[in-house]
Amino acid sequence: MEKMVADKLILHSNCFCCKHCNKKLSIHNYSAIYGELYCASHYHQLFKKKGNYDEGFGHRQHKDR
Repeated sequence: MEKMVADKLILHSNCFCCKHCNKKLSIHNYSAIYGELYCASHYHQLFKKKGNYDEGFGHRQHKDR
């Protein structure tokens, strides 16, 4: 199996996919937050959904912690 390192994670190349849509990612077209990997389009879509990185990605807002 081929492995790769992305966002300090060691992954099989087949496991390097978007958490939201399971699209296979490349080192040039992904974004990571909270240890999760997303394709660029879903990363931006989830941010816009709530207007912040915390709620958009299923976490409580930083100011409420």
